[in-house]
Formats: sequence, structure tokens, C-alpha cells
Amino acid sequence: MEKEQDFKKPEYYENRELSWLKFNHRVLNEARDKSIPLLERLKFVSITSSNLDEFFMVRVASLKDMVHANYKKKDIAGMTASEQLEKINERTRELVTLQYNTYNRSLVPLMHQHGIVVMDAFEDLSEAQAAFVDRYFEDNVYPVLTPMAVDASRPFPLIRNKTLNIAALLSKKKGKAEKEEIEFATVQVPSVLPRLVHIPSEDGNEKTFILLEQVIERNIDKLFLNYDVLCAYPYRVMRNADLSIDEDEAADLLKEIQKQLKMRQWGEVIRLEVEDGIDKKLLNFLKDELKVAEQDIFQINGPIDFTFLMKMYGLEGCDDLRNEPYTPQRVPEIVPGENIFDEIRKGDILLHHPYQTFDPVVDFIRQASVDPDVLAIKQTLYRVSGNSPIIASLAQAAENGKQVSVLVELKARFDEENNIVWAKKLEQAGCHVIYGLVGLKTHSKIALVVRREEDGIRRYVHLGTGNYNDSTAKLYTDCGIFTCDGAIGEDATAVFNMLSGYSEPLSWNELAVAPIWLRTKFTKLIRRETKHAKEGKPAKIIAKMNSLCDPGIIESLYEASAAGVKIQLIVRGICCLKVGIPGVSENIEVRSIVGNFLEHSRIFYFFNDGEEEIYMGSADWMPRNLDRRVEILFPVLDDELKKRVRHILDVELADTLKAHVLHADGNYEKVDRRGKAALSSQDVFCKEAMEAVPKPSHGYQGRVFIPAEPVE
Repeated sequence: MEKEQDFKKPEYYENRELSWLKFNHRVLNEARDKSIPLLERLKFVSITSSNLDEFFMVRVASLKDMVHANYKKKDIAGMTASEQLEKINERTRELVTLQYNTYNRSLVPLMHQHGIVVMDAFEDLSEAQAAFVDRYFEDNVYPVLTPMAVDASRPFPLIRNKTLNIAALLSKKKGKAEKEEIEFATVQVPSVLPRLVHIPSEDGNEKTFILLEQVIERNIDKLFLNYDVLCAYPYRVMRNADLSIDEDEAADLLKEIQKQLKMRQWGEVIRLEVEDGIDKKLLNFLKDELKVAEQDIFQINGPIDFTFLMKMYGLEGCDDLRNEPYTPQRVPEIVPGENIFDEIRKGDILLHHPYQTFDPVVDFIRQASVDPDVLAIKQTLYRVSGNSPIIASLAQAAENGKQVSVLVELKARFDEENNIVWAKKLEQAGCHVIYGLVGLKTHSKIALVVRREEDGIRRYVHLGTGNYNDSTAKLYTDCGIFTCDGAIGEDATAVFNMLSGYSEPLSWNELAVAPIWLRTKFTKLIRRETKHAKEGKPAKIIAKMNSLCDPGIIESLYEASAAGVKIQLIVRGICCLKVGIPGVSENIEVRSIVGNFLEHSRIFYFFNDGEEEIYMGSADWMPRNLDRRVEILFPVLDDELKKRVRHILDVELADTLKAHVLHADGNYEKVDRRGKAALSSQDVFCKEAMEAVPKPSHGYQGRVFIPAEPVE
């Protein structure tokens, strides 16, 4: 009998954090791509910065917590927390260097060519510009600033998380005899004022800006009139923002989360960014007061915190420096203004955002809220937009006397404050609000409308891979389905009963729900392919998701690959699976698509000996999604829709412009284009969505979207 192969070896796995840094590197690669318009490239630099901030506040912070707690357990790749921190530090420095080289060497010269100037030193201002900046400081900035001195009577102030500040060394103006005493002061660059200050240009044609911190540095002596300012430099701290909530103790989750949000300002400093060339004495003072280790100090060659580049992206009069804006198209099966329930009764409807508009989802809830035949609406909300029409409709429905139950997930990271506000608003309108479950995040995307019809009660369900957020639905690629299938309707009711009460159904018809049933479902589906391969039948898996880092799933995939199953994975972000390991993962290919839209849909295809099965859902292949969250996996039952979902996967697998392929050495590289046509899957889907809209009969022609082919 052959001995079982061990697929658990640490060398078969990539560390999760290092894999994430590779993903951020792929995002930065978009900023380095010369075929992309200038402002789009600046946007990608900005995204890499905000990504890195969140990564440090959450992931790096929790590794530091592990080190403090003397936690010695190794991760799946066999690394301890302190080994991970060391590697992360090394890779982050490489990434930040590349980021600033890209900005300084490629993007700044290109901005100059297009008449966009960001002054990087106030010393370079012309006389007229200097006068303008000083007046701007007096009128707009000075009244808002709070300079803080540090001395025996005034302790070092709390420097808030992610804020930009200026540190200065001062000496008292004095007579000849007194000896010089050096003092420290700091001032926060106010986030309520725009960081990019528009100033008159030299020749009148350029768009010229100076950064707010430069305006303050130039005028800093006005804040300390009895002192000489010896030097002043900007700096920024990143704190541990990983919320730890003891839910069993937290009698009221709402209050506990509000308390924890305030604590975020006080967490341990895990990264200090300073301008390179900062005065040594000043740096040592900051280092001691902030209790930050040498290896956590980053000296930055350029403006600290690139997120201001997102503002540059929106510059007026620069349309030629951005991609042509794309308008999400109407869903062909749904006629705006018609009764959406009639349309769903004709058959399941597939939605593909942002290529198709999110309006039908908003409309589904809106129509339900005013439809006299609708008895109840139930919905889960994880991240909603700032001014959400869905929330307004749910409140309206409750006011109209319908039974409305909403699960608001308070633990949606960095959206907690937003969600607390909505939860209170919905309660006031008379909705039943459920605040998640103890120990579990509710991440599933499901809405259920119960309607009284001539032939009895009918349930209408929307299931999706993305949040009920009308603003991110324009930027994230997601899929959803409308159905009034009886079996799925029954399951949907069971999901809400499980969320609001204690009832777990004995069995499910069509849905698979985490944290109890989903892992088993995926493992079974993968093993079925393995069994077919061992029997000599063709076997194939295609799976698309945001992240793949679950050891159990990876092990099952290795086993399937070793048995001969062909596996194609489209993983946008973290991937802890390694390809090309002899006898283990030679049948697996992994690609990552980084494009204009953020790839967010999760689709799973299993060949099943010719009886193909396709699923979509809210869960990635990560331990947290399978074990610690409420997630839903739903099947695509309609044959026509199955073909369309399979088409989405096929087009993404054929992408030659935005896809990066994972190699056996762990590096990602763009697809080798030799002999292949230029194809961007996102452009193809835009074009197809436009072509699918029924043309109006009265000769009106809309704008045609033609994807630009990059020049070879």
C-alpha cells in the first residue's frame, strides 16, 4: 500500500504577510506601467500607501502583540512572529523605496510635462508665490493650529494615529551671556484643511501646488515668537489599531466598540515616518518620547503619506490624464421603473458589477418598502455607504408597518463608527436590529423579501459576493443573483432565524453557511474531483477569490493536484499556496488580476465528471471566513446563468494585460504576451455590458466604450 503523502510541510506554504506585501507590490506595478494615464498611476501610488497603513495598524500590530506576549507558535510557513516582523520590515523598506523612486523619478517629471507642479520645498517659491503662501497661512492656517511645547511642566502630547505633524527644536531668544537651552515643540498639520494648497504658477499655465506642511514650516517662527526655530521636520506615527473586544464581557457591544474606537488613538507606536535628513537630535527626542524601536523608523525621501495623491487624481480639466469614465450599464432583464418582482418571477437574474449597475439591488429594497403586498424584509449589512439609499428604504419599510429585520455587523473593521450610526437610526424607525453574533463576524450578503401573492407566500432573495454599498459597487467587481427559487427561499429564512434566534436548521437545501457547514462543503467538492481524477476521469477546478491562506483547503488542493486534477486559481491578494512543487502542485496555476476595478467576486467551478457545478459566495478561502464568520455560498442553478458565470472565469483566465502569474520561485510576473492578443478582462466586460443593453428603437445612440490597446 502506498504511503500517504504529507502536504503539511512548512516549505510548501508561503507566509501570509509576505504574500500580502507581494500583492501591494503588484498594485504599485500599475503605477509603474507607462501605458496607463498619469493620474491613474498617481492613484495607484496613493492606494499602495493607504493599503500599507492598514496592513501595519492591523497585521503588523497583531504580530507585535504576539511578540510581547512571548507567543512562540509558528505559522503555516514555519515562521515565528519575530521572524515574520523581521522579513516584513525588510520587504516594506524595499517597497517604500520603490514607491518613492517611482514618484520622484517617473511621475514627478511626467507631471511637469503636463503642467502639474507640486513644490517640494518652500525655499523654491518665487517672491509672488511666497507672498501668497504667507497670506494663506495668516488667513486660513494660523487660526487652526495648536503648537505644543514640551518642557518640565508640559509632558509630551498624545500624537494621534496617522496624523501628520511637524517637530521643531527651539532656543529662547536671549542676551549674550545666557547659555543656549534647546527645547522641543510639535504642531499637528490640521487634517480639516486641504493638504494640497493651490498657488499661483510662474507662467500662469501650470497647475501649481504646495503641501500644507511646507506652508506651516515656512511660517513656523510665527508660532513661537520668543524663540529661534533651529530646525523643523514633518513626521507621522502609525499605532496599533487592532480592536480586541472581549465579547462575553461586553454586555453592550455598541458601547464597547465605541470605547475601543477611542482607544485606537492610544495604541503602541508601530511605525514612525520622518523626512530623510532629519536633525539627529530631533529624531532621538522623538524616538525616546514615542518609545519606538530603531527598526520601526522609516526615513522618507519625499512627502510623507502619499494618500494626498488621491486628491490629485480628481484634478479638474485633466480628463485626458485619466481613463475614460465608465458608466455601469443597465441589467438587460430588468426594465427600470417596472415591477422588479414580476421580472424575478420570469427566472433567476445574474448581476455583474460594476459593469452592470447596482441600481436593481437598491430598487429591490426600495420597491419592497412601499409594496402593499410585501410583509417582511430581512437583510444583512456589513459595510454600507455614507448616505445609503438602502438604509433609507429599510427605515421607510418599518414606518410602513412591514416586519423589517436587519443584521448590522458592528465589527466591520474601520467601518464601526459608520455602522453604529446606522444601527441607531434603523432602531428608531422601528426595525429589528441584530448586532452580529458573539465571536463571529457576519460577512454574508443576503436580502430576503417575503411577499403575499395570489398563490400564497413567495420569497424573493438577493445573494451577492459584495457589500450592500452603492458607492463601492462602482469600483469593486462583484456578482449577485436575484431568485424566487423555493428551496433557496426556505434556506434564506433559515439563515435569518439562525442570526436572530438560536435555531439551526437540520439540513440546507441549496445554501452552504459558514462557520458550521461551509468548510465541509468545499472539502467535499475538492475531494470529489480528486476521486474522479484517481478513477482516470477528467477533473478540473477553477476558483476565483480575494485571498487563499487556509491550510486545510490548500492541503486538499495539493492532494487534488497530486492526483491529476487541473486547478486554475484567480487570487487577487494573499496566496499562501505555492505552485510548481514536484509531485505536489504541478497541476496548479495561480494568477492575480490588478486593474482599474478592485477584483472582489468569489466564484467556484467544479467539473464534476461533466455535470458542472458553479457556486458564488461571500467567503474567501481563509480560516476567518470558514471558521469565524457567517458566510453564504450559493449555487448557480440556471443553465444559462451557469454559462455566463463560466464565461467570466474564462475571460479572466485569458487576460494578458492585467494578469500577473505566480511562478515556482514565488514571484509574480505579467503574462508573457508573445503570440497572444492584448486582452484586458475588465475592458471586455465593460464592452459586453454595453452591447447587452437592448437598443432603444428611436435612433438614440449612446457613447460606445472601446478599450484602448496599449502600444507595443
